[in-house]
Amino acid sequence: MKSAVEVFNDWTINGKDEGMEEAHSSSVMAMLDFALNGQKEPFSFIDAGCGTGWTVRRMLSHPLCHSATGIDGADGMIEKARSKDPVGKYFLADLLQWIPNDPVDIVHSMEVFYYLAEPQSLIRHVVENWLKSEGRLIIGVDFYRENKPSHSWVTDCGISVMTMLSENDWWDAFSAVGLENVQSWRHGAKGDWAGTLIVTGIKG
Repeated sequence: MKSAVEVFNDWTINGKDEGMEEAHSSSVMAMLDFALNGQKEPFSFIDAGCGTGWTVRRMLSHPLCHSATGIDGADGMIEKARSKDPVGKYFLADLLQWIPNDPVDIVHSMEVFYYLAEPQSLIRHVVENWLKSEGRLIIGVDFYRENKPSHSWVTDCGISVMTMLSENDWWDAFSAVGLENVQSWRHGAKGDWAGTLIVTGIKG
């Protein structure tokens, strides 16, 4: 068993990282469309667990996005992100330790938070240190209790820490740190696949 960082570094070597954008694009676009619905003012953005930076690059093309930052713990991912994008800002760091110079309007994350033993610790850290007042945290996870096909991923991926929560658990974790107007829904359900669980809330 390896840490998530070790596995994702391996992916940058064997090319598996190249499929991440295709695999997650639909869910990420649904999250961004929701977060940006009605957006009229310039905004700043952080992607937590940015991988090779494809979401940051998308956000930089938005006419109202004045700052887009990616952070990841896998050095191979950050190296690729920087090589693909000289404009975006990318940081190699532990998400639980890193703090941006300035808080932002939107923090987004896809398939990251459950790689912590206590995901709520990262939720709290983001709310306290990354988000502006009235800023939005929005995350997507495919590994959750109601999504039965994902239950084998610990063994399949060989990752040592993957925390299985239910949809209600995620909702409660957002509420417990003071996020307001918490909402959750699933995107892309098909057959046995329950879809990406999307959870979001606003910092009061």
